[in-house]
Amino acid sequence: MIRIKNLSLYLLIILNLNLVCSQKKRNDSIITKKLSEVILTATKRVKKITSVPYPVNIISKNEIKNLGVIRLNEILNEQTGIFSISDESGFEGIQIQGISSEYVMILIDGFPLIGRKSGNLNLKRFTLNNVERIEILKGPSSSLYGSEAIGGVINIITQKINNKSINADTSFQIDSYSDKNININFRNGKKKIKYEFNGNRYSSNGYDINPNISGKTVNPFKNYTISNNIYYNFNDNLSLRLNNRFAWQDQDLEKKINDTNFNGSTIEKDLNINLRVEQKWKDKIDIIYDFYFTKFESEESIDNQTSINQITDNFFNQDLFRPELRMNYLLSKNLIFSSGAGINYDKLERTFFDRDVSFNSKYVYSQIDLNIKNKIKILLGGRFDNHSEYRDQFSPKFGFKLNISEFISVKGSIGYGFKSPDFRQLYFNFTNSTIGYSVLGNKVAESEIGKLKNEGQIINIFFSEKNIYNELKPESSIGYNLGVEFKKTKWDFDFNIFRNDISDLIDTRVIARKKNGQNVFSYFNFENIVTQGFELNYKYKLTKSLTLNLGYQYLLSFDKEKKESINRGEIFGRDNISNQTIKIKVSDYFGLENRSKHNLNFKIYYDSNKLNITTRFLYKSKYALFDSNGNGIIDLYDDSFINGYLISNISLGKNINEKINIQIGMNNLINHTDQNIPGLRGFSGFIKLNYQFNNQI
Repeated sequence: MIRIKNLSLYLLIILNLNLVCSQKKRNDSIITKKLSEVILTATKRVKKITSVPYPVNIISKNEIKNLGVIRLNEILNEQTGIFSISDESGFEGIQIQGISSEYVMILIDGFPLIGRKSGNLNLKRFTLNNVERIEILKGPSSSLYGSEAIGGVINIITQKINNKSINADTSFQIDSYSDKNININFRNGKKKIKYEFNGNRYSSNGYDINPNISGKTVNPFKNYTISNNIYYNFNDNLSLRLNNRFAWQDQDLEKKINDTNFNGSTIEKDLNINLRVEQKWKDKIDIIYDFYFTKFESEESIDNQTSINQITDNFFNQDLFRPELRMNYLLSKNLIFSSGAGINYDKLERTFFDRDVSFNSKYVYSQIDLNIKNKIKILLGGRFDNHSEYRDQFSPKFGFKLNISEFISVKGSIGYGFKSPDFRQLYFNFTNSTIGYSVLGNKVAESEIGKLKNEGQIINIFFSEKNIYNELKPESSIGYNLGVEFKKTKWDFDFNIFRNDISDLIDTRVIARKKNGQNVFSYFNFENIVTQGFELNYKYKLTKSLTLNLGYQYLLSFDKEKKESINRGEIFGRDNISNQTIKIKVSDYFGLENRSKHNLNFKIYYDSNKLNITTRFLYKSKYALFDSNGNGIIDLYDDSFINGYLISNISLGKNINEKINIQIGMNNLINHTDQNIPGLRGFSGFIKLNYQFNNQI
């Protein structure tokens, strides 16, 4: 693979391609469908959502617009069964069915996003201004998407150009925290060629929810996103699409420790390029050629303003290149065979790595879509992955949907998921310069422990060398979903029971102690994790314009080995009141950290031709951040719990005329804040103006 360091060269190439293509003409062959009726993520092709046997949520363009949200994390926080949590880097990730965000794959138009510095992908990187819809597929999805899809998939589908028209709109939004969002969209459709451009600037002055701690909770930043899409139809059977996206963010860093000021910045750059060719053969075979490249760069620097010395200078540069070929074959009216193959080439340069590292993996997948007399729908698929560092993986998945009557259906699925060890777990070589602890990846632990021993820094090793240096195995899971749907004219009801069993979980463990009293950590496979519960979604249309939505998730999460240890009487805790050591009972075991048992949302939508009003209530029950008493579990005697809380939001939009729309809103009306939830700021209000221009050709 040819490595190109200068991002400006990429952009120049893209611009030239756009100029060349813009001289040609194109005919639109895209079939217009109701967004609420189709989904791409479950099968990698357009399919009616009513025929998909897996738990799926769709967030429409209209819902995004009416809520007045700007960033991806904001809209996901309001979905049933979605729980957001921040990692040590401050990035806000999301859980699905109780499975951590590092096991949830985030896609744009079906292709993975990269840049996970410490597990979470920074969801604030992504603006929603050119998003057509967001598809959320719950449960193991490795049969189609491979590693990182144990918990599910979130696919961001960007806007398509369907009309022969010049269409443009611009919007400006500002809130009470002085956050500003400026957006420009331009779309032009002709006979054979269609073109779309989107530009966005999002800036914030930051905010502080804990004045007792030096520095802001969220520091000021500026974010710019530019994207464009070109569609060209050679004829009715052959078309080309080129889309690209470039995002840049600069965030200030300010901190004061012991009367010493620390200033710095974090700069992030994100590039996505996809070239797609679609070809049809005899109305029965569709062949799609995809060439995808993405690059993420991040650099963080912190300076001591008193001594003018640089304290930190970290970088993170990751590339992913993926060519893929897939085919859909219509064997009969009720039987479709789909298959695909591709290669992933993943490379990372990072501070705290001894060397640049890279992976490559080859994969092939197939899926059968069978419809039996419009009563039973079956999806059966599997994927084979050949990884450069690990054993081959086969990931099967089976799903069915049984239509019992016109209004009632039952659906279920079982799937296998896996996640290969990432670069950090294998090659991390980090020592905290202030505290003195170290974290070593599995591949470098042997050599680094040897160096520390020779330097006389190690006083005790807790594991035999054989156990320390065992090769990490990929994490794996089996997920089960079983649900029932009731659908009538005015109401929909969807109930789903789920369970996920994760084995060979990768986590850190102390392997040695230094003379300075600090520990050396490395990564191991251990523990069997279970998440289980149920979800329900209820939608009732009171009138043509008024709709009620109710969503609820009940979640249990636990470590099977920890439960067994409790039953054997091997785990103790300390009563905070009496200060007495007590034996932990199973009833005292709360489950895994950062998981709320109850997740509830209630929404009221009023949407007419001229006016829309949305009112939302979001509730999360208490959860614990970490094990505070050191016994290895979350129990009732820990003091790191976040109490349950309620968030309420409201927005109102008014069409002044055919071209001008004004929207006002208020978020977090109760003004609930918690210093341990940095993404939850206090009460805020916003106003948004939108101007639309259309010119039919």
